[in-house]
Amino acid sequence: MRHNAVFPRALSDSRAFDIAQAMLDGFNRHYRLFQESSAGAKERFESADWHGQQRAQRERIEYYDKRVDEGADRLVNEFDAGALSMDTWQQVKLHYIGLLTNHHQPELAETFFNSVTTKILHRSYFNNDFIFVRPAVSTEYIENDEPASLPTYRAYYPTRDSLRECWLRIITNFQLRRPFEDLDRDIDHVLAAVATQLGDYRPRANFQVQVLSSLFFRNKGAYVVGKVINGFWELPFALPVLHTAQGQLTIDAALFGEDDLQMLFSFARAYFMVAMEVPSAYVQFLRSMMPRKPRSEIYSALGLHKQGKNLFYRDFLYHLRHSSDKFRIAPGIKGMVMLVFDLPSFPFVFKVIKDFFPPQKETTREIIKSKYLLVKTHDRVGRMADTLEYSNVAFPRARFEDELVDELRHFCGSLIEEDGDDLVIRHVYIERRMVPLNIYLQDATREQIERAVVEYGNAIKDLVAANIFPGDMLFKNFGVTRHGKIVFYDYDEIEYLTECNFRRVPPPRTEEEEMSGEVWYRVGPKDVFPETFGPFLLGNPTIREVFMRHHADLLDAAFWQSHKERILAGHVHDVFPYEATKRFKHQRRLRDAGRALFSA
Repeated sequence: MRHNAVFPRALSDSRAFDIAQAMLDGFNRHYRLFQESSAGAKERFESADWHGQQRAQRERIEYYDKRVDEGADRLVNEFDAGALSMDTWQQVKLHYIGLLTNHHQPELAETFFNSVTTKILHRSYFNNDFIFVRPAVSTEYIENDEPASLPTYRAYYPTRDSLRECWLRIITNFQLRRPFEDLDRDIDHVLAAVATQLGDYRPRANFQVQVLSSLFFRNKGAYVVGKVINGFWELPFALPVLHTAQGQLTIDAALFGEDDLQMLFSFARAYFMVAMEVPSAYVQFLRSMMPRKPRSEIYSALGLHKQGKNLFYRDFLYHLRHSSDKFRIAPGIKGMVMLVFDLPSFPFVFKVIKDFFPPQKETTREIIKSKYLLVKTHDRVGRMADTLEYSNVAFPRARFEDELVDELRHFCGSLIEEDGDDLVIRHVYIERRMVPLNIYLQDATREQIERAVVEYGNAIKDLVAANIFPGDMLFKNFGVTRHGKIVFYDYDEIEYLTECNFRRVPPPRTEEEEMSGEVWYRVGPKDVFPETFGPFLLGNPTIREVFMRHHADLLDAAFWQSHKERILAGHVHDVFPYEATKRFKHQRRLRDAGRALFSA
């Protein structure tokens, strides 16, 4: 994207201010509705309305595009925006910048401006100076100064003797309207966990606990997020608050450090719902806790995925300017539906839907896009990679290997356009790059194989709990993250579990059927026979032994059918973004078992 420093001689078009104001009105309406949905998460959590929470998360994702369509329609109908000159659009942008001077979400409003503008105008205009190629309004030190508003975070200043009261106040300040099962017990657990992290600390002059003022809601959990500061030392933390089986509240665990927080805010999990007037302040706070996590991913994790897309693209352009390697066909087994390429120096892959598919893939481009949208709006439970979807992306042609260009022309010709020095791809998905599980297993040690196969089965079971049947469960469709988590990333055959019919293979009726290499029984379009997974997955004896020891139930139709029936009955499973060993309940059981053993 080129940036031309061309500005109008004067703010001479009387329509420009009204257009800028109409654009901002559209954004303000969007963010008001976004805030109302996010704020409503607290009441849904208190009332254990899990289906309502899931529905609100899905609907909120759709808000942005609806408001962009409304904004574009208004500008076209009221101002004939499609016919405005370049000079007028530049004036609109300057007025818009002025309107954002004291705005609490200027960076989001700039992205909204770009979305509406590029929807109205032809792509050739995108290079011009009347969209926000770079931020024009600073987000530093924005605070909500309204008298009744909450600050971005609260600071607590405990002494060694008042730590209990401090943590108690942190929890009660959120004013959750449902009683805790045993808050004193939970605070004891938190104090013990914090003491383990702090060790034999000596409080410095600035010893404090900073806690973001809003809870973070996702699925069936609410999270208290903050950091302990002592001198130059900072300890990020998150406290998950859950419902007990009896409907009371409990602090389930204490998560500490950047790695635990990275898992909580993973790109493979659903977006949080957080009531925040100044999102940039939340992002800055969270970035101080997770400095390795890009701001784009933090915005996305907060439900502001369009802002995440915008920042990601800016980071991508910046990386292109400071690198010289070439895009290539991605290593690994080539897909039948997607052409996948990458840039070795950039930790993401680019996926383009092919124009045609082999006969066994009975699908269409629209069906595949609907599968990716399903994943975007569904609970990803830490097991499905988030995707960034872009249209009309211009890549520098000189940075592409010739073999890749030939493949794109052959398999994706309808989506490729050469425009001067650019190669324009009309539709592309971008995902974080992972090591394909099949490649990982080839060179893995016995210990690594065991850990990966156990994780693979756990990934499938987490997907099942989230009402997802992955369809194609071959190892090549799963990736290994740098944390060793197994994540699914091939969505063209994904289905809701509740829409599948899990069956056992019926016994053959004749000797001919038993010896036949063909299927002798009727198979419906949604029928799944789990016992047939084995031959495709378990050819390696080591992999088979580990799989059968830990996950043999995945080859039994009864396992799948029972989960399907529970989900149809309205049950919402718990899927935790942390290991079971971190749960206070688990630690209590271990302590009780230890005491019993000692007593015996």
